[in-house]
Formats: sequence, C-alpha cells, structure tokens
Amino acid sequence: MNDQQLMKRALKLAKRALGRTSPNPVVGAVIVDKDGNIVGEGYHKKAGLPHAEREALKVAGEKARGGTMYVTLEPCCHYGRTPPCTDAIIAAGIKKVVVAVRDPNPKVSGKGIEILRNAGIEVVEGVLAEEAFYLNEKFFKFIKTGLPFISLKWAMTVDGKIATETYDSRWVSGEKSRSFVHRLRNEYDAVLVGAKTLIIDNPLLTCRIPQGRNPYRIVLSGSGNLPEGLNIFQLEKEKNILITASKKLPKHVSNGFGHIITTPLGENRINIKEAFLELSRLGIISILVEGGAVVHASLLQNRLADKAYIFIAPKIVGGKNAPGPIGDLKISLMKDALPLAIHKLRRFGEDVFIEGYFSGG
Repeated sequence: MNDQQLMKRALKLAKRALGRTSPNPVVGAVIVDKDGNIVGEGYHKKAGLPHAEREALKVAGEKARGGTMYVTLEPCCHYGRTPPCTDAIIAAGIKKVVVAVRDPNPKVSGKGIEILRNAGIEVVEGVLAEEAFYLNEKFFKFIKTGLPFISLKWAMTVDGKIATETYDSRWVSGEKSRSFVHRLRNEYDAVLVGAKTLIIDNPLLTCRIPQGRNPYRIVLSGSGNLPEGLNIFQLEKEKNILITASKKLPKHVSNGFGHIITTPLGENRINIKEAFLELSRLGIISILVEGGAVVHASLLQNRLADKAYIFIAPKIVGGKNAPGPIGDLKISLMKDALPLAIHKLRRFGEDVFIEGYFSGG
C-alpha cells in the first residue's frame, strides 16, 4: 500500500469518532513495519481517552520499532488530559511519520513536527491534506475563532417552499434524505431550532440510526415562553439547552432544560454570538441548525453560518404565504445575493442534495 492508501485508512478510522471527541479533533493512525505490513491501528475515541497515536502504538508494540506512522493530524506535543504523543512516538522507535495536516492549535502547530524531526524522525507532510482538513473542519473553526462550526440544513420543494401555507411539512424530502439527516445529527455536537419551528413541528431532534448517539438539543427563544407538552420535554433534560433573552421563565421551561443560557440584547432579542461562545465553553463545537427561516437569516446576516446542507425535492406546492427556508436578508439587488460555494452535489433517491459553504462564515 502506498502513502495515500494508508492515509485513507487512517482517515477512515478517524471518521468512526465523528461527533464523539469534542472539543478535540477526530484523529486516526496507522503503523506499518519496515516491510510495509500494517502492525497497529487506532483512533481517538473520546476527549480524555488516549489519542490515536498511542492507541496504534499499543496495538503494534515492539513491531512499531523502525516502522512508519500515518496520522491524520500533527501529533500533539503538550500535556492536556493526556501526555504528549510525540514522546510516545519517539520512545517507540518510529523512524518516519506521515502527517496529513498540521494541528491549528498554537500549542501544537508545527511544534510537534519540529520535535519529531529534532529526534531524528523523518516527517512527511501534506498527504491527503484536503481530505483531512474537511474531516476536522469543525475543530479548525473552533480553534481559530472560539466559535462553533455552524451548518444550516433545510429541505425544500423545487419552488423553494419548506412547507405548505398551512405549515404542513411532512414530508418535503424522501426517506433517503431523512436518513442522511440522522447521520448528520450523529456527527454534530448539537441540533438547533428556533421556538417557532419547535412549536409548529414539535420535533424530537434525536438521532435514529443504529449505534447513533443523540446530539444536544438547542432551542432559541427570546421570550422563553414555550408551551407544555412539547416532545423535547419528554427527553433527558441534560441534553436540552435553551438560549433566551428572558430572566423569568415558566416553571416547566426552567425545569425542562439542563442548561439555560441568558444573553439579552434588547427586548426579547438574543445576543447570538455571545450565546455561541458560551456553547463552545460547554464543549459544543459544531451545531446543525434545522430552522426556521428567521433563525437561518439571522445567522447569515451575522456571518455565523459556515455551511449548508440543502435537499431539493421534485415537488411543487405554490402558495403566496407558504414559507421558504431563509427569512428576510434585506437584499434588493441580485448582485448582493449571498454566494454558496458548492462542495458536493448528489442524489438521495429522487431528491437533489447540495452541500456548500458560505463565504465569511
């Protein structure tokens, strides 16, 4: 196997932990001996547990001596919850390390590689760097800005409607699209909706795939006035987070959320950027936003949205008052339209799927 094939294997290992390592990155490592045989593999499973490099070294044992390690992110060189991986690599007698991409953390960036080279270890950088960056884009955003990585998700008809005039939206997209959304929920730390979406759709906001895990459920409500009987109140409260501007909440609301973030910005208005900073302090570094239109518009206007997942169903509902996915952005000229850089374009059954990035996110 060549360098790219072995790095792909390491990336595949790292993907197993998506949504489970925050605020740490996902990392995979593969070790081959002097003859090119794979002798050790590992990945970082959860913050506080051994890093991928140490997991792979544990499997390889003495077979690692004189071998090569392939790792998706630069090995750490500082003490955090776990000791430096550079120390373990040097002690194991690894002769060569192939790194996909440098760690953006100032405590590590370039320093881990320098330590390895000073120890006489050959280091090769940039193998499948683009794929490695994409895998950890949430971590890179968090380290550079202190803010969570924010993705907007919506399903709409070909005429741009997310529901009928009566707000019926079940279902705009097909089963394969909805299944993919559950995979996304499994990979993101949290799912966020506005109060109107919560009240109208009454969603569970859970992940319903085998071996999936439920993300945090975040609700934006300036007033905090949410009706009793919502499905979210039937789920574990420690996974429920309310962001509000109100300091006086109904008892069923204050009792229904494990975390309440109060960030007032005028009458019933939320300081969303400050709220997101607070979420990052809770270890939430990625958020999948599932509506509604006003929330999407607010995040775009405040340049807080990084990415979009868009599902377009081959249906037409019409209706002057049928809602669309984005609220008023106060754009009057087409030349001022917000661009979306398309990263992926594919099909889910009959639906067309677009994955793209916003500039300035």
